[in-house]
Amino acid sequence: MILSERAIASTTLIGGRLCLDFVNTVGGRVFSKTQADDYEVVGDKLSDYYDLLAWVQLTKALPEAQIQELVTEASLHKDKANIILKQAIDLREAIYRICKQIIKKKAPEELDLKMLNRQISMAYSHIELVLKDDVFTWQWNNKALEKALYPIIDSLAEFLTTGDLSRLRECGGVDCCWLFEDTSKNKMRQWCDMQTCGNLAKVRRFRSKTTKK
Repeated sequence: MILSERAIASTTLIGGRLCLDFVNTVGGRVFSKTQADDYEVVGDKLSDYYDLLAWVQLTKALPEAQIQELVTEASLHKDKANIILKQAIDLREAIYRICKQIIKKKAPEELDLKMLNRQISMAYSHIELVLKDDVFTWQWNNKALEKALYPIIDSLAEFLTTGDLSRLRECGGVDCCWLFEDTSKNKMRQWCDMQTCGNLAKVRRFRSKTTKK
């Protein structure tokens, strides 16, 4: 199986953090006009477990040899792979909601934090120190299909505990909701990508002004 041929393998990585790029594996999120916190994912790029692995390969979140091990495992345990895909999507949306609350300067929902802590406990029970080329490094030590989620969980835990959360942003594009870490000096970045959402916003503003005239 050639993972790089999957559509998700061409996803633009703009988050600045692995966990934020994972949140961005959607076309966008459309919020309800009647319930402020109710939204629907549109253009989900994770249609099966192999899409998840294609994204892991794109981001180099795991070594290639480990990714290929997971490809084999998924082919042998298809039902389990489907379960892990659902877990991945649930994790992704929990990360989004947690980050959304941080941006709004509010506490995340307790259920989302409980899910995150369960995932952290699970992931960190499978990490060990190894010596490679005279250098000690961390390594995930199993072949479970859940391994595809471990680097994402680790990235989020690191960001929440050591990152500058004041730089966490949500794209201002209509129904986009992609997240990114604003590393600009003036902390004024508004768009996930100036060539897409940024330009669309300019066009909308221009049309609005023209209509008013």
